Amino acid sequence: MDKLWLIIKREYLTRVTSKSFLLTTILTPLGFLLFFVFIGFLATYESKEDKKILIKDESNIMGKTIHDEDHIYYTFSDLSLDELKLKVKNEESNGVLLIPAMDSTRKGDVRLLFYAKDQLGIDDRDKVQSQIAERLTQFKMQKMGLKEEQLEAIKTEVTLDPEPIDATQKDESSSAAAVGAGLGMIMGIIMYMSIFLYGSMIMRSVMEEKMTRIVEVMISTVKPFQLMLGKIIGVGAVGLTQFIIWMILIPLISLGVSAMFGFDVQASQAENMMQGAPPIDQEAMQYTVMNIMKEVMNLNWWLIIPCFIVYYLMGYVLYAALFAAVGSAIGDDLGESQGLTLPITIPVIIAFYIMFSTVRAPQSTLAIWGSIFPLFSPIVMPSRLAFNTPWWQIALSMALLIATTIFVVWLAGRIYRVGIMMYGKKASFSELRRWIFYKN
Repeated sequence: MDKLWLIIKREYLTRVTSKSFLLTTILTPLGFLLFFVFIGFLATYESKEDKKILIKDESNIMGKTIHDEDHIYYTFSDLSLDELKLKVKNEESNGVLLIPAMDSTRKGDVRLLFYAKDQLGIDDRDKVQSQIAERLTQFKMQKMGLKEEQLEAIKTEVTLDPEPIDATQKDESSSAAAVGAGLGMIMGIIMYMSIFLYGSMIMRSVMEEKMTRIVEVMISTVKPFQLMLGKIIGVGAVGLTQFIIWMILIPLISLGVSAMFGFDVQASQAENMMQGAPPIDQEAMQYTVMNIMKEVMNLNWWLIIPCFIVYYLMGYVLYAALFAAVGSAIGDDLGESQGLTLPITIPVIIAFYIMFSTVRAPQSTLAIWGSIFPLFSPIVMPSRLAFNTPWWQIALSMALLIATTIFVVWLAGRIYRVGIMMYGKKASFSELRRWIFYKN
């Protein structure tokens, strides 16, 4: 036990005190900062070139009146289409918008024609389409003798609110499903990144020690299984330390960026009203935020947190042991790692895609079996924990995962003890099978 502790301590301190660890731990949050600053800069100082658009309204639907929006300016013209196109070619205008004559107010699909040397961007195109659609709606209302209140009364928003079928079932709202999906996706992504990031770190560490022959000295004092287990635990502790630091720094950086590029509701509301847009409903915004916070507090955190810790630890140990075994089996040719790691990466990638399907349909057959299968469950089951998953499914999944992890660690240890001292020989899958049953 003392030797195992010494290995864990060595692996942990060697990596935590290294320059690469310090740089990665600091630069990653700074990378988030630069990303958010860049996005905020683009959103705040986005260059908006003025667009002058000539409108040819063949049946005077618009009534020669339309509000200019932001940096888009409209001008009605009775000139022929060819004359208007010539103005665009002479750069007197950015484009010509042709509104065809409407033969019926019942026509629901109107195709506008826009002639320009440089077509509008997606945002500007949406603005133009929205403006014209609003004016066409007003034109139809006048022709049909409708009032705006009548049109608003016709519009109906439908919300599907899940209700329990009996008193024993927990009541779930649509916002609860959204919160559960978001939480499940976050936990699944954390698992996915941790497996690849720290698993590959263990594999590289084993490969380096084997190629530099340092492992020959270490094997003389400790057993190969102790060396592998100590490396898995030590690197896992390094990852946990890094993750805790990130969890502290990234929110602080996010708060700083929010203060720097904050969203001013009052200013945005005044700007929207100047442009003719409806004011922001602050009460609705507050209600939405409060509703989300309520659903977050109503989650069964006493189940979610312990289960996530178990799945995180077991999933990490399971795949880290496989990566360590692959690292020990690689010889002098680093290209061998691609073929040997393929059977490890495929289940992780499949589980990651199942996770996205699970957050949309947590009680589907794919989600249930994906959360029970041991190679998928570390990523898939955490994404179901917020959706009132039956306790027997969690218990069965956890039992299978723990049993599989123990078996995989034993299996990886059998490969590691032989492969770590094997040089100059390319390891194939049949060779790995012989190593498992090899007797000292």
